[in-house]
Amino acid sequence: MKRHTREHKKFAGKKKALLLVLDGVGVGELPDAVAYGDQGSCTLGNLARAVGGLDLPNLRLLGLGNIIPISGVTPVEQPRAAYGKMKMQAAGKDSTSGHWELTGVILKKPFPVYPNGFPPEVITAFESRIGRKVLGNKPASGTVIIEELGRQHLETGCPIVYTSADSVFQVAAHEEIIPVPQLYRMCEIARQILTGKHAVGRVIARPFIGKPGSFQRTPRRRDFSLPPPRPTLLDHLQEAGYEVVSVGKVADIFAGQGITTKIPASGNKEICLKALDAFEELEEGLVVATLVDFDTLYGHRNDCRGFARALAEFDQFLPKILEKLAPGSLLVITADHGCDPTTPSTDHSREYVPLLISGPDIEPLPVGTRQTMADLGATLAHFFGVETGEGTPILEIFKSDLF
Repeated sequence: MKRHTREHKKFAGKKKALLLVLDGVGVGELPDAVAYGDQGSCTLGNLARAVGGLDLPNLRLLGLGNIIPISGVTPVEQPRAAYGKMKMQAAGKDSTSGHWELTGVILKKPFPVYPNGFPPEVITAFESRIGRKVLGNKPASGTVIIEELGRQHLETGCPIVYTSADSVFQVAAHEEIIPVPQLYRMCEIARQILTGKHAVGRVIARPFIGKPGSFQRTPRRRDFSLPPPRPTLLDHLQEAGYEVVSVGKVADIFAGQGITTKIPASGNKEICLKALDAFEELEEGLVVATLVDFDTLYGHRNDCRGFARALAEFDQFLPKILEKLAPGSLLVITADHGCDPTTPSTDHSREYVPLLISGPDIEPLPVGTRQTMADLGATLAHFFGVETGEGTPILEIFKSDLF
């Protein structure tokens, strides 16, 4: 792998990119989806059929409907973005391995999962360290388990521990029973315990408020992730002197590595607004934002109408981003995995993810099916002239060899 420095860049202008990850917006089952119980999953395609068609005129013009058939989003003859789809090479279907692969690090060994809950050596050690027993310790939907065990939690003060099909150790607690800083400390303790063969991808703090029958999770969720095992695109950019701005949960997914500025945000609307502001203010570098509502609020809750509405709201916001694309700037839209709301499962689904790359310096070409999501990281590394990780850059999309 060749190392580049900013002094060796051939393009004289400023270069910046906005990478938007649409959490859970997959485009069809991967060849090995059956091994994950995800045969037939296709988040966008199935969702569109379930709601009688999606209304996404701006994504359509970029070429979204050219990637796969989507009811209501017909193909266009001359898309305004390079378009295709990408395969996840890493085992699993979680946000952490998806984001890492997008930035050039393919996880060689899958994170551990716990379909029967966490073993005694984990739970006993956690209870001993925090001085309390736990409730739950099983796979569950976050909103469901809070309703199921919330009253008992209020009565006992015991935190609720649960997992999912992903490699996560989640701790839920009412903010009036276990204050949020104390909950964060509990999660830090869990992160210290969950190492070696139990090194889960993320420990997640899930604070909530309210009364039995009307509990609500609050925006003060926090993820405690493992650091990537090797340098990502973000690290290479930071090392080369570029700014790397994260919006929302991105910094947590990378355990802060490679991030120069962290902007907190929750909900798609706030994330989009803050990402656009950061992109406008950025002189040179990368802004990364993950739009979480598709996954958290709608995919995991099998809410097709809400999912479709959230996609339409993002589509309506898209022109505000596109008008800011000047020479030397890129917009990338992709996803980290699927989360098909039409299947009985409420978990992530193992799917291809879409790829749209737009900007004045981009040829709007079909790029086919990429064999790894790391091709995106390699493409951005080529654009910025920094060291690449895994993956193959998509060179044909650039109008000039100066990138």
